[in-house]
Amino acid sequence: MGIDLKAGGKSKKTKRTAPKSNDIYPQSPCQAHYETFTIPRTGSNFNAVILKRLFMSKVNRPPISLSRLIKFMKGKEGKIAVVVGTVTDDIRVYEVLALKVTALRFTETARARIEKAGGECLTFDQLALRAPLGQNTVLLRGPKNAREAVKHFGPAPGVPHSNTKPYVRSKGRKFERARGRRNSKGFRV
Repeated sequence: MGIDLKAGGKSKKTKRTAPKSNDIYPQSPCQAHYETFTIPRTGSNFNAVILKRLFMSKVNRPPISLSRLIKFMKGKEGKIAVVVGTVTDDIRVYEVLALKVTALRFTETARARIEKAGGECLTFDQLALRAPLGQNTVLLRGPKNAREAVKHFGPAPGVPHSNTKPYVRSKGRKFERARGRRNSKGFRV
């Protein structure tokens, strides 16, 4: 059996065309606004990227901390930071700049600190009215590989030159310290 190319053939499109999640906000008026109004009328690449990121899974929408936000926005005063994800607080930062930030979510403390510093926390609906083409915006993302799960990916733990974290209950004398870990027990890596 071959592929019936005339009938549409093999679909090679792997990009999401709608969010899988039942979360209301990414599918809300905001998404409808970008799909039906902003992108077709403006042809803006910025808006297409925003829509693509709104469709992404939670793993691909990593949170960004206040400290990273401040670092990336230094020297870009007057511009709006755009994060398709969550903005979280960072207690290691003492002075917060007066930032204008658009994000899907803000943690309570992050929102309070931004607003206390004279900044603004915007929604994507508000951003679409202020910057329909993404003028004076800085599109940012959090660190995707900062998840705990990523530490366990890679060559098996115990293989030479592997820095992969083992799935082990505890890191003690009795755990994963036998064969392959001691000269007296076969060999030592």
